Amino acid sequence: MDELDRMKATTPARIGVSRSGTRPLTHELLKLRWDHASAVDAVQQEVSEAFLAEMGWFVVESCATDKDMYLKRPYLGRALTQASKEEIKANCQPSPQVQIVISDGLSASSIEANLRDLYPALRDSLRLRGLTAGTTFYVNRGRVGCMDAIGDLLNPECLVLLIGERPGLMTAESLSAYMCYKPRTGRTDADRLVISNIHRGGTPPMEAGAHIGGVLEQILMQRTSGVDFM
Repeated sequence: MDELDRMKATTPARIGVSRSGTRPLTHELLKLRWDHASAVDAVQQEVSEAFLAEMGWFVVESCATDKDMYLKRPYLGRALTQASKEEIKANCQPSPQVQIVISDGLSASSIEANLRDLYPALRDSLRLRGLTAGTTFYVNRGRVGCMDAIGDLLNPECLVLLIGERPGLMTAESLSAYMCYKPRTGRTDADRLVISNIHRGGTPPMEAGAHIGGVLEQILMQRTSGVDFM
């Protein structure tokens, strides 16, 4: 194996891609178009109702009424409809130690690809650490900032949002875990921690679930998150 082959074996990135004259090889071009189509599908599709029912999460809506509105006006994904606020208050435990929230974000594919393994591992990790979790639910077309709106409603000590990442040409199934200590309106990205690149070619979902539980334990011990977290 030469040096280029060793490099290619360590990353899914497109390195050492051959060309024929000024054009990529046919199989390389077809692979690129396949990956691009997968990324578009991940953004546009919805998580299936059957999967959500299987996981046992109830569903609430952001203020983005459809996918086009969600993509064009990101601020709508950070807010919840009034009906959703009422449903959350009616169905969720108030002031939980840890609140888990799921959202499709920019990749519905990442939810069905990762959460069957990640979610049970996260719940087990919290239980083994003596931490308690509130009622998990799903936010349709949510953005990271919806953590603050949920914090205002439920007053959790800590919140973790498992949300689909913007898909790329290496994978359309990558998930992120955003964590915040006492999320409230006015929090910024500087107040949050994130574990990204959760997928079968990055951090495996089961391993990620166990690790997230450990980070949440540290957040609760230090009573802070984001840039102040040590």
